[in-house]
Amino acid sequence: MANVQYYDVILKPVVTEKSMNAMGEKKYTFLVHPEANKTMIKEAVEKMFPGTKVERVNTMNMDGKNKRRGMTFGKTAKTKKAIVKLTEDSKDIEVFAGL
Repeated sequence: MANVQYYDVILKPVVTEKSMNAMGEKKYTFLVHPEANKTMIKEAVEKMFPGTKVERVNTMNMDGKNKRRGMTFGKTAKTKKAIVKLTEDSKDIEVFAGL
């Protein structure tokens, strides 16, 4: 496994209608490093966003989509997605505040 630091774990937030609705339940969705595990994701969220406490982390591996350009076929890159549930007494994550 590569040497993954906490600032390399979270790549970007996922902004979809479903993820925005889940924010009411203090669930936040991120694209994460493919080799990151649940404990690494939990530590990264708590270090990057001060005042947050993670209750649980759910992860899923997303396969690349099939794409075609003319006669050639290919696939997009595989990704890993994490849904982070914060505790009730935790602060909200500020990244999603303006959306």
